[in-house]
Amino acid sequence: MKNLGRAFTEIGFIVFLFYSNLLMGEFERSGPGRDKGLAWAIEDIFTGANFAIAIVAALIGYVVVESLRKRL
Repeated sequence: MKNLGRAFTEIGFIVFLFYSNLLMGEFERSGPGRDKGLAWAIEDIFTGANFAIAIVAALIGYVVVESLRKRL
């Protein structure tokens, strides 16, 4: 049960970092978030495709970190 909690925490943190990075990208010089606003930027980044990418990346990241933990 403890390992499951750690897995959800780490995967959730990776997903959070993914979405925060996307949101920051909307407000950089080349991003349209400055002109269209925060609500538009949030709507733009929360899509099914982005969620699928976030989950796959988080699972890969979790597996890599766990394998490194076991080796070291």
